[in-house]
Parts: sequence; structure tokens; C-alpha cells
Amino acid sequence: MSSSVQTTSELSKVGDASRAASEVRLSVEQVSYAYSANQSQAPLFTLEANSFQARPGEIVAILGPNASGKSTLLKLIAGALEPLSGRVLLDGFVTHTLAPRARAQRIAMVQQDSPLLFPSRAWEFVLQGRHPYGRALRFESKDDVVIARNALAQVGAEHLGDRWMNEISGGERQRVILARALSQQPLLLLLDEPTLHLDIGAQVDLLATLRRLAAENRYTVVVVTHELNLAGEYADKVVLLQKGKSLRVGPPASVYQRDLLEQVFQTSLTIELGPHGRPRVSILPAT
Repeated sequence: MSSSVQTTSELSKVGDASRAASEVRLSVEQVSYAYSANQSQAPLFTLEANSFQARPGEIVAILGPNASGKSTLLKLIAGALEPLSGRVLLDGFVTHTLAPRARAQRIAMVQQDSPLLFPSRAWEFVLQGRHPYGRALRFESKDDVVIARNALAQVGAEHLGDRWMNEISGGERQRVILARALSQQPLLLLLDEPTLHLDIGAQVDLLATLRRLAAENRYTVVVVTHELNLAGEYADKVVLLQKGKSLRVGPPASVYQRDLLEQVFQTSLTIELGPHGRPRVSILPAT
């Protein structure tokens, strides 16, 4: 009898482990990359092996100083670059081997700069995100328009739908750009410095929106940012890079260690817990 009970318990543990593993949506497995001027020269920049996993509903922040490899790592995750070694899996699919249309249906990328190719109203701009689902010589469907309008509502920008993109503020524009990414109905949202050029209120508003969207819609979100305190407040996991190397991966509380951050950012810092129990970083004035 005891043997039977033990076996059942063991099977239950195996089942729990299997379900936990199946929850992993994004798996970055020892990916590396090297830039060089030409094949006969030594690499100008090398991104060393980096690994982490992310689940539905999680936000991962990639942190590090300039030229640490943040944007390169994001492009590898997006499948825009083929790794020199390792692989990136999204629900079991290797991202860089996906056909462009299939990749765009699973992964939405918000770049640092999204130029306006032609004048458009906000809802028309968001409608561009439906392109991966379109057919040759076919205009957008009624469903596409509904999805675009709903994406604007998800980011609290439905009131901007009929405004011209060149007439809205930076914070409003960033919300509309995010809505265009949501209209792709992706599994994975990638954002490269989304708070760049935004005032602090708009930065907090955008990160809070990402936190809500990740929780409500089970998006997996990866954000490249320089904003240590925003990442510490809103991210579930942090990947800390320096000169192409991942120094530490984990929850903000485990990564935000004073000696480590001072080494990476080459400045004197203090770290304390904020009102929500999240680490908060302050810069010490030079003496």
C-alpha cells in the first residue's frame, strides 16, 4: 500500500514538473553573436553565450550600459539575427528559422524609432500591424479594423483613433506604437528602449501598461532599457549585460547588488527597498 502511495506521489511530481516546463514560452539557450567588418578580420563586437527563460505573463528587462549587447540580444530573440551558437525557442519553434509571416504572427517588435512612412491617423497606423494576416491584393477586413480599434483601447488610446500621428505627444505616440504591436496578436512583445525621450510620468505610465497587459493577456514581454528603477519596479526578471556578457539573471532583488551594479555602470550607487519591496537605485554624487 505504501509503495502504491509513493508511486502516485512521484507521478504527481513528474506531472507538476512537466506542466511547469510546458509553461516556458521563451527559452534563450546559450546564444552568442559576433559582428565584424569582414570575415577576414577579428570580430569588432562579440555577444557571449547568454541564457534565460520566460513564461506567459512575465516581463524580462535587459539592462546594461551602452555597447553591452542589449539590442543585439533583442534581435536574436526576435529571430532577426541567426545566432553564432545556441538557439532561441518560442513555444518550441526556433525563432530565426520561422518564415517572416509566421514570425510576425508570434513576435511583435517595438523599435526605438518608428518613422511615419506616410501621413496617417492613429487607427490607420495601428492597422499596419494586421499586415502578417493579410492576403495578396486584399484590403483590411472588418475584423482587422475591430482588432486595431481594440488594440488602441487596450493601451487606453481609443480617444486618439482619429488623430493624426504627427499631432500627438510623445507619450501618446508611444502608446499608439504599442497598440500596433498588439494588433499583431503576438505571443511575445519585444521593446527596445520604449521610454526613450519620454518624461517620467509617461515612462511610468507605459511600464504600468505593459505590466497590466502581460498579466491580463498572458503576453511574454522583453524590454531593453537603461531605466534601472523602472525595471526594478515592474520586471519579473532582469538580464544584466556588460561588454556582451551576461553577468547575472534573476529577479531584480537578486541582481541589484551594489558592488555588481557599481562595477557595471562605473558609478557610486546606493540601493534600498521601495514602498512595494522592490529595489530602488540612487546615484551618489561625486566627491
